[in-house]
Amino acid sequence: MPKEVNPDKNHNLKDDTKNAINSKWGTAIISGLIGAGLVGGVSAYANQDKVSENEVKTMVERQVNAESQNKNENKGQQGTQQASVEIQSDVSAVVDKVAGSVVSVVNLARPNNQVYDLFGFTQPSRNSDELKTASEGSGVIYKVHGDKAYIVTNNHVIKGSDALEIILADGTQVPVDLVGADPWTDLAVLAMPAEYAKTVAEFGDSSQLKVGEPAIAIGSPLGSDFASTVTSGIVSGLNRQVPTDLDEDGQSDWTVTAIQTDAAINPGNSGGALVNSAGQVIGINSMKISTAQVEGMGFAIPSNDVTTIISQLEKDGHVTRPGLGLRMASLYQFPLERQKQMLKLPEAVEDGVVVMEVDPNSPADQAGLKQYDVITRFGDHEIKDTTQLRQALYGSDPHGKVEIEYYRNGKKQTTSVQLRPQDHHNA
Repeated sequence: MPKEVNPDKNHNLKDDTKNAINSKWGTAIISGLIGAGLVGGVSAYANQDKVSENEVKTMVERQVNAESQNKNENKGQQGTQQASVEIQSDVSAVVDKVAGSVVSVVNLARPNNQVYDLFGFTQPSRNSDELKTASEGSGVIYKVHGDKAYIVTNNHVIKGSDALEIILADGTQVPVDLVGADPWTDLAVLAMPAEYAKTVAEFGDSSQLKVGEPAIAIGSPLGSDFASTVTSGIVSGLNRQVPTDLDEDGQSDWTVTAIQTDAAINPGNSGGALVNSAGQVIGINSMKISTAQVEGMGFAIPSNDVTTIISQLEKDGHVTRPGLGLRMASLYQFPLERQKQMLKLPEAVEDGVVVMEVDPNSPADQAGLKQYDVITRFGDHEIKDTTQLRQALYGSDPHGKVEIEYYRNGKKQTTSVQLRPQDHHNA
């Protein structure tokens, strides 16, 4: 289930839930089968899957005329001759290799029921025995080690779960354990008994990708009812910077570096595989841009980034990143009058990050940073907003030392910060 990015709302990413399938699906499927029956045997090209009404009429007339002519030429002959054609495309060969490693991931949660107390106030109540499907996504079996098999999926697929299970390609349901998750990269690792892993995916090298090469998405769009759905396209772009809003406050918190593809990625595909023509996983499907004006823009986390993160999740259950120990805001959030009066910034300073609060004894505190300081540079990185500061910070050695340039009362200053690992999600 891909996260949907809405450019009109600061690219907020929303968790998808399993949608009921309405009658339109039945109509679409039936129409597709009828269409296939009419044109079956006319063309052997599988990619010609859309035929206009006039073309169908012409084809049917030709078929009727041909049958009539054959009947006249072969009077007295009985029986029907059938010819079978084996079709093996490049896509189907790739699917045969990797599809068994792609699973549906089911997020199970105890529903919140509102009950009224004696004073008329609502209180959340949870039925500890009842688990229901909250959402569904996809995952990829990528490793077997000892008695465990490991599955990678998206963090937003498993977020808020009370229990998790997967549905294998053959329909087998298996309870799984959460090994670790990372909200910043939107990745999570699950584990199950190794005996259930019949197919294990192989990661490719995403640094070798080229725009225009084939890309195949495999997953469970709209949930497990459509498990192992395959869509194909190309790599449309590389190193796309997609802003995301993790805390749903309307402001971008992070920028995801992603592979862009026009292979259809629909709700439920999140956590599924983006595969190259060699059957290697080159990305984990994660999100799409969803507007009335945009079509065919899906994004996947590059495989090289995936392998780096999941190895840490396997080992520690989380990703270790450095922290400064402060709360912050982007300078553009402050009106110009406040920038002059409260921050006393020179007119030449238009971008930066405002320190709103400093934790006692934190690296920022020990470096002398104070409330309303405006950070404009972190190491070699020019800082324009909170997203850029996080990217620069989290890309640093958790035990390293970094020079920070900042403004205080209108004067530029520098300080050296000794970083240390953090275990929370603030900077």
